[in-house]
Amino acid sequence: MISSLRNFAKTKIAGIFIFIIIIPFVFWGMGGVFNSGNTNNIAKINNTNISTQDFMDYLRKSKLSTDVIQKNIDKNILEELLSALISTTLLDLEIKDYNITMSADILIKKLKRNKNFLDENGEFKRTLYEKFLLSNNITAPLFEIRLKNNELQRQLFTYINGGTVTPKFLVKKYYKDQNRKLDIDYINLKNFYKEKSTFSDDDLKKFINENAEELKQDYIDFSYINITPKSLIGLDEFNQNFFDKIDEIENKISKNIDFKTIVSELNVDIKATIKTNYMNFDNKETIENKIYKERNNKAGIIENNGIYTFFQIEKITSKIPNLDNTLFKKKITNLLYQKEKYDFNKKILEKIKDKKFNQISFDKLGKNLIEKTQIDSNKDDKKFEINSIEILYSLPINTFTLIADSENNVFVAKVTKFEEKYIDQDSKEFDKFIQDIIAQKRSSLLNSYDYFLNNKYKVTINEKTLDRVKNYFK
Repeated sequence: MISSLRNFAKTKIAGIFIFIIIIPFVFWGMGGVFNSGNTNNIAKINNTNISTQDFMDYLRKSKLSTDVIQKNIDKNILEELLSALISTTLLDLEIKDYNITMSADILIKKLKRNKNFLDENGEFKRTLYEKFLLSNNITAPLFEIRLKNNELQRQLFTYINGGTVTPKFLVKKYYKDQNRKLDIDYINLKNFYKEKSTFSDDDLKKFINENAEELKQDYIDFSYINITPKSLIGLDEFNQNFFDKIDEIENKISKNIDFKTIVSELNVDIKATIKTNYMNFDNKETIENKIYKERNNKAGIIENNGIYTFFQIEKITSKIPNLDNTLFKKKITNLLYQKEKYDFNKKILEKIKDKKFNQISFDKLGKNLIEKTQIDSNKDDKKFEINSIEILYSLPINTFTLIADSENNVFVAKVTKFEEKYIDQDSKEFDKFIQDIIAQKRSSLLNSYDYFLNNKYKVTINEKTLDRVKNYFK
């Protein structure tokens, strides 16, 4: 029932880095359902209990309406909120463990430096502060508690990220590696694939024989009628009488009563449509194709834009379609083309891996088809897709590889030369770049810290208590 939360508790306390957006609302009618307070625990982190009352207080502060919770109860909204509370509690435990504190004087200074409360001269104005509190429906003590908690969390992360200073010479090297320009020679391999129009019927038949089991398709024989209020009850409106009759049909279907018998008992002038040897080749949104998708059900009713279709499957036959069918022939031709394409690319790749593909091989293959381009940085994906760009930037000069573009064209390519790009350590660009590096390192550190927390804290959930809370909102 709470597998997502259980997985969170057992494997990853990733919610520690979640920011919650507050939406104004009012909780109503909590009554005495949760008066048991701290004696009724919903979760536990090591020896620290999170009571049901703690959770309900957290829900009130989160300001999600009862209506919103009720509508999303089956979408695990309470599990997500409990995860967030666990994360917040875990942060508090870490702050306490590292003895991170903040005095009242520092809190006041932080408050008075908040730009929301400063006038045009940069002076703190109490009236602006009070106006902010009123417009956000929050009291001064609560806001200041949140401000303090946010600052303590910031200090915690600053402590975790301590020592992430990167030497300037490494920044310069990293910049050069990412921003050097590459000159690329490449050949589009689509020039060597066999054209679809050149595949003979014998080629197609051979491919079919080699892949017979995978190419078998279901053909079905079925009957159906379309039911509307007019045809069923003589009226143009969907009333209770109409839906009662639909329920009757479904009950008879569940009792395995025959299609013809059910139709005759309806006593309506509707002629059944009969389809034999039917196969969904075009995948269009027709009623026949919708029935085909339901072929594993012997009978049923499908609703589509106010029309109810009652169908029954008489027979299913699995076989290979005939090449006389244009759509099937087109499908086989495309499959064979992809196979030929894959085989050709694979041969080139194997030669590259075995170091049997060299400049002579490249020139012989390309002849007058060799093209040239320049890549400006490891983020430049105008010509080739980004994963291929990363491959090119990881290879030595004159090394061959296969790459692709955003349209899945495949190329054999090599870097012929690169042009270094340098950065001035006194420039704004250098400052921005070093911040990017720090951010990447910080992300890596936080991932490591997350792993550390998994081993430091054991999180358990009281499923029965959580179920009680969920039942209250249902």
